[in-house]
Amino acid sequence: MAGAGISTPSGIPDFRTPGSGLYDNLKKYRVPYPEAIFDIDYFTYNPQPFFTLAKELYPGKYKPNSIHYFVRLLHEKGLLLRCYTQNIDGLERMAGIPQKKLVEAHGTFSSASCHLCYTPFPAKEAQVCIMNDKSPRCNVCYGVVKPDVVFFGEDLPKAFGKYSKDFPRADLLIVMGTSLKVEPFANIVNAVRPSVPRLLINRDLVGPFKNQTRNSRDVSELGDLCDSIRKFVRALNWQKDMEKVMRTHKS
Repeated sequence: MAGAGISTPSGIPDFRTPGSGLYDNLKKYRVPYPEAIFDIDYFTYNPQPFFTLAKELYPGKYKPNSIHYFVRLLHEKGLLLRCYTQNIDGLERMAGIPQKKLVEAHGTFSSASCHLCYTPFPAKEAQVCIMNDKSPRCNVCYGVVKPDVVFFGEDLPKAFGKYSKDFPRADLLIVMGTSLKVEPFANIVNAVRPSVPRLLINRDLVGPFKNQTRNSRDVSELGDLCDSIRKFVRALNWQKDMEKVMRTHKS
């Protein structure tokens, strides 16, 4: 399970960190409250703030970091059952994690549709409109088209339901870079079997990890995520494999 914290080393701000998080730096978007920029009702009323933000968030401006490549390495070693991500930045895909191994729980910029009638719309065409300060319009109902990023008030993608089969199959759950505050994503941390260890690699203790006991199945590694991943890779003696994955993909 991955959240915005795995992408902050790539230069993308997370949402909730006081001072540097996205929600604390929205004055230029002129929204009445921080979450409005991702609220479907507010988008219907005024899509412009989200489109202005989308110009910053569209994939291509930022590059994957060692945390994304670590997940890719898990896949290369046949250990990755699935990566459930809250991120909409597309960096997991850019790191070479196959789409079939990804569940982008909060949506993606790789597709687009009308926010009223849900008719699909060419994602590249929508991007061109947005990047040129135009609102893409549906060819069926003339409603405003948006990337298939999940807003407050919208259902999560159907693929998210895979967790009910994936999590009982897992023998380890790694949770990285998330506040575990947004439901229903946060709740699936409890979907693994009671005997399965859960590893939190994060800046702070979050969710059920706050209630750890000495005999708990939960383990936490707190601090800088990139440092923690390097430590994990050294402990597994995977340094050369990690270097190869990063070198091969970047070339």
